[in-house]
Amino acid sequence: MAPSMSSTGKAAARGARGSRTLELLARAGYAVSGVLHLVVGVLAVQVATGSASSEQADQTGALTAIAQTPGGTALLWFAVVAFAALALWQLTVAVSGAAETSDRLKAAGKAVVYLALGVLAVQVVNGSAGGSGQEESMTATLMQKPGGVLLVGAVGVGIVAAGVYHVVKGWRKKFLEDLQGGTGGNVGRAVVTLGRVGYIAKGIALGVLGALFVVAAVQHDPEQAGGLDTAFATLAAQPFGAVLLVAVGLGFAAYGLYSFARARYARM
Repeated sequence: MAPSMSSTGKAAARGARGSRTLELLARAGYAVSGVLHLVVGVLAVQVATGSASSEQADQTGALTAIAQTPGGTALLWFAVVAFAALALWQLTVAVSGAAETSDRLKAAGKAVVYLALGVLAVQVVNGSAGGSGQEESMTATLMQKPGGVLLVGAVGVGIVAAGVYHVVKGWRKKFLEDLQGGTGGNVGRAVVTLGRVGYIAKGIALGVLGALFVVAAVQHDPEQAGGLDTAFATLAAQPFGAVLLVAVGLGFAAYGLYSFARARYARM
């Protein structure tokens, strides 16, 4: 009997997970993600202090800032490869059948995120990346479709849920389950602190981002939606917003530093 497509895919996924080269590139993807979060964190602090525009404080702005550094274009092309490898690694987890269903679904979601970051890096190199204006245009187009308003609201609720997940994961130190070794001694305590602060800060930003999508759906106003830059601008507009935004920016930087540790100690 010929093997089924399902069994063939699982076998291919297990074979890919056995590749040392793919594992190293996937770990590099975590490191590149760390650089990206560090730059986003710095940009958020600059927005809070008035030395940068909020429109720069998102993934596109961070990748653009990297591209403008010496050797930045080469680094972005490496980022494309690393993100693609990390997306492929997460995909192998999703289809291999070796993990629990919830873990497989989370891995599939992560694969989409890392693939999107790789595509965004290519767009930045080619000069075709858009900002929050493009996101607003996409949201407006979606809201004009039948059921589009409900879908935008559902996306917002999903992002808020992801934000809550990040906060809980950070507060309860569940991220340690993603690591193997490296959590003992002074280095280990630093990794735990960076992970907790980073996950909580990122969760707050995602919560604000998701809330903006919900507001856009409720008010039928796509201009309310946007990316991280819009979320940071919303935070900055609140009472003591500058202080809050600095804290979130430092949290993103902490997540970036934690990602370097994850690149070394991730449970692959």
